[in-house]
Amino acid sequence: MNILILGSGGREHALTWKLAQSKKIRKIFIGPGNGGTLNLGTNLKLDPENFHEVKTAVLENRIDMVIVGPEAPLTMGIHDFFLNDSKLKNIPLIGPDKSASRLEGSKDFAKAFLKRHKIPTSAYRSFDKTTESEAPAFLQTLSPPYVIKADGLAAGKGVVIVDDIYEAEKEVKAMLNGKFGAAGRKVVIEQFLKGVELSVFIITDGITYKLLPEAKDYKRIGVGDTGLNTGGMGAVSPVPFADQDFMKKVKDRIIDPTMKGLSDDGILYKGFIFFGLINVEGNPYVIEYNTRLGDPESEVIIPRIRSDFFELIEGVAKGDLAGRKIDIDERFVTTVMLVSGGYPGNYDKGKSIDGLDLTSGSVIFHSGTKKEADKFVTSGGRVLAISSWGDTMKEALTTSYRNAGVLNFEGSYYRTDIGFDL
Repeated sequence: MNILILGSGGREHALTWKLAQSKKIRKIFIGPGNGGTLNLGTNLKLDPENFHEVKTAVLENRIDMVIVGPEAPLTMGIHDFFLNDSKLKNIPLIGPDKSASRLEGSKDFAKAFLKRHKIPTSAYRSFDKTTESEAPAFLQTLSPPYVIKADGLAAGKGVVIVDDIYEAEKEVKAMLNGKFGAAGRKVVIEQFLKGVELSVFIITDGITYKLLPEAKDYKRIGVGDTGLNTGGMGAVSPVPFADQDFMKKVKDRIIDPTMKGLSDDGILYKGFIFFGLINVEGNPYVIEYNTRLGDPESEVIIPRIRSDFFELIEGVAKGDLAGRKIDIDERFVTTVMLVSGGYPGNYDKGKSIDGLDLTSGSVIFHSGTKKEADKFVTSGGRVLAISSWGDTMKEALTTSYRNAGVLNFEGSYYRTDIGFDL
């Protein structure tokens, strides 16, 4: 079987790395891929958001299945595009259709879904230009800090948390006046929940699901969770507090009601669901849904799957996931992200990466890299994810940090406290 993985980040490298181990796969194509996916498959110059480019690549390379990594093509309706095209409709695409992708593509849709199906989440209200004048009164009903979210996708930057109510009012106004473009035409104001976050993942064929390893990622650029939000500076799996009792609450109160809610709403969901959760005094609440695997969480959860990961993906395509098996490694996996200087603000690209041949005991997942001649150079803000196994979290982190110290490019930076709060 020939498969095409859409995307270019660490998540897509981790998927390629794992699926390359399957005996059922003949050839892997990655569009557009990165420097790290070059040795595992064939990179294709295409834009995952240009569906006609994707179609051309699928037909020219005789692709039998497409796996969508990032969220944008899903919310734009790539699944629907395949179903409505006579040449593509029989090629399985792993990822939900446009209707189901609203779980990630619209914060307002997701919150309404959670409320309708009585799934634990924070109190909220949504506002647009016609109801903007009512936002200050709702803010008065909440205690600081105040959480303000652009309704649509904003490249991970559409969430603002402020302590001052007047700053909150200004932020609502700024979003509705175009701060995040079309993503902010509607704004969601939420009650702030205090606790420790974690990410829980399932894969589903629309009928049943398999639970994947959970993870915790670290979004802020600075040590001690300070500074600007990023796409993620590192991750750990398993999460120590997510024990059997806690995960039973997650299953009973969140995952199962979500699956039932999708069914009750007539939504056939095929693919991955990422539950962004927060542990509030031992009880899980949903912060957000994502309709794909996370990044950098993929770089810790995928290495913990011992069994053939393609078996599960094939189960989604064939609708027989219930009969498929998953074997999870009990060891810890940690990843530390090496990023460009200046990220998540302005940063330079094209910096030569040294030390890749000197690392040991870790798998290095490329995120923002490309190959020029015989050298890897930086091509993004998040550059490399250093993932390591260990019998303890400390052991895994020690290996990741040892190799982070070996790798180098001009301006490189990494957080030194991944896992500190666990």
